[in-house]
Amino acid sequence: MEHLLGQEWEITPAGGATGEAFYAEFEDQRLFLKRNSSPFLAVLSAEGIVPKLVWTKRLENGDVITAQQWLPGRELKPSEMNHELVARLLKKIHRSEPMLTMLSRLENSPLLPATLFQMVINELDHEVLSLPEVEKTITFLKEEVENVRCDEKVVCHGDVNHNNWLLAEDNQLYLIDWDGAMIADPAIDLGMLLYWYIPEGNWKEWLTMYGEKLTDHLRLRMKWYVALQTLSSIQWYKDKNRTKEKEKWIRFINDIL
Repeated sequence: MEHLLGQEWEITPAGGATGEAFYAEFEDQRLFLKRNSSPFLAVLSAEGIVPKLVWTKRLENGDVITAQQWLPGRELKPSEMNHELVARLLKKIHRSEPMLTMLSRLENSPLLPATLFQMVINELDHEVLSLPEVEKTITFLKEEVENVRCDEKVVCHGDVNHNNWLLAEDNQLYLIDWDGAMIADPAIDLGMLLYWYIPEGNWKEWLTMYGEKLTDHLRLRMKWYVALQTLSSIQWYKDKNRTKEKEKWIRFINDIL
C-alpha cells in the first residue's frame, strides 16, 4: 500500500476477516483503504450511505484499491438502535433506486424465500439438523415458505448488527460493511433489527418512523427470515466451537417460535 500513497503515510491493518482493509494517516489526512471492494461502493458513497469514496486505483496485477474518508466516530450501542436516525437511513437504503439499479447490473437476481431456505439448509451439518429446536424451525420454515412471498424487492444489507452502524462526530450516520448485500424482501433487514434490538411493544412505533405499517404479513415475513438467519448463526458458532453463543441462539429460536 505504501507505493500508492508515499512513504510518509502510516498504514496499519484495519482488522476484519479478510485482512484486505487498512487505515492510512498522514498529518491531517486519514483514509480507509480496501482491496477489491465491490463496484457497488461508488453508488453507496454517492447516496451518502457510507463515508465518501475518495479515489479508486487499479494495480498491475488487476487488484483494485479503494480509498474512503476515515471519519472519527463510533459504532452505535445496542440501546441506540431504536433511534429515528436508524429508521430513516434504513428507509433511504430500501427506497434507493440508484442502489437497486447498480446491484441489478452486477447480475444480482432477487433472492426468493425458497432459494434462501435451500442455501441455509445446505450449510447445516447433521449434528445441527438433528437438534429438536432446529427440526421445529425447519418445519415452520417449510410450512410458511409460500406465505412469505413479497412482491417488493429492495437492496438489503443483510447484517444490520449495531457494530455496522457508524455515527460520525458531526452526527451523520452510516451503514458500513456491504459484502453481504442482496436484492430481497426488506423484511430481512427489518426482522433482524427489530427482533435483536427493539422490544416488541415498540415495533409499531419504530416502523412508523421507518414508514411502514406493522401488518400480520410483515410480522410473519420478519419471523420467517429471522428464524432462517438464526439457523445460520447456530451453525457458525458451532463451527467456531463457541458453545455458549450457540446455546444462546438455540434458546432464541425456541423463544420466537
